[in-house]
Parts: sequence; structure tokens; C-alpha cells
Amino acid sequence: MTTTMEQTTIEQTAFARLDKENRLGNAVQKGPTHKPGRFGFRGDLGLKFARAVADEARPPELLAEQVIAAAQAGEKSFTFIAAYLHSFEYLSVFAEVMADTLSPEGKYFLFCNNVDLSTKYQVPIGNVTFYVLPIFDASVYNETLELLYLEKNALKKLDTSGKLDAIVDKAVTFKESFPKITYEQGLKLMGPVADRSANRPV
Repeated sequence: MTTTMEQTTIEQTAFARLDKENRLGNAVQKGPTHKPGRFGFRGDLGLKFARAVADEARPPELLAEQVIAAAQAGEKSFTFIAAYLHSFEYLSVFAEVMADTLSPEGKYFLFCNNVDLSTKYQVPIGNVTFYVLPIFDASVYNETLELLYLEKNALKKLDTSGKLDAIVDKAVTFKESFPKITYEQGLKLMGPVADRSANRPV
């Protein structure tokens, strides 16, 4: 029987553990999309939390921000993730938190504040490869559209789920290659973290 938009629940997808751990925050979208079996999320992902005092919930100390992600019902790993990391250094934390929800076949794009604007890398950690990119625009959404050669105007008439579906459908066909570096090499290459409130050069 085909899984419909109404039937797809977060418990059926790679989001399940993250949701139980209260890592999915500030959600603009958190639900099934128009594609059968696909569940989508746009928001922030908590990577590191302060120690809870009594029953008081603490906000995350470290986030992957502006996350755009999709997973398929019945599959253990994410199909697609795009997100902002304030420092390349946090890639190891991201990989550790996401561990069992990532696969070699997934497309994972991380836009980092302190990656040189002229560079793009592929960084393998374990059996998963991350595309690590600089961020010119303040928006992961806009950066992702540009990377995937998607016209923003062409998506304007679509609803939130429709936009996410268009991004994921294009991302799974992404074939570009960038120089491969190790995480350790990336740590040596990364620059200082830019002030969030300062204007980035374009």
C-alpha cells in the first residue's frame, strides 16, 4: 500500500530519535511533504545541551541552524540535509550526533561561517561524505537554491512542502565534485569565525 502524505509520521523516519531527544527546534516545517513517504523539516537542530537542572529544560549550547532536511518513511537515514554551522569545527559534533541517521548515499550540505569564500570541499567522516561550503548569503535556503541551480522565482508559487520537495528532488541528483580534505586538514584551513552582525563580503 502506498504511503500518503497523511500516513507519514515522524516515528517512521530518521527524524524519530532526534525528535525524542528534543533536538528539533524553531520549526518552520515539521511534517509530511507532498511526496509519498517523505517527511520534511525546516528549523534548528540542537547539537549540544547544557546540563539540565531539576526539570528545567535548557536551550541548546550548540546548534546546526537553518536546517532543511528530508527523510523517507521506513528508511534509517536522511535523504538530504542542508544546514548552517557557525564554525567548521562543529562538523565533528554534527557527525557524532547524527551518526546512525546518515548514509553514504545521502546528500549532506553544510554551510560554514569560517570557510574561505573561494573554496568548497568534500569531507569524509567515517563512511559519510559532507559537502562543506562557504556562506555568501545569510540564508541556507538561498545558498542551496543557487548550489542546485534552482530558480527562486520558479518556486514562489509552491507552498513550504512543495519548495522542500523541489530542493530534495534536485539534490539527490547532485553530482559535482569538490577537493577532498580530511576533517583535520579542515581545522587547519578554517579561518576565524566572523561576527554574525557584520556584513559578509559577496
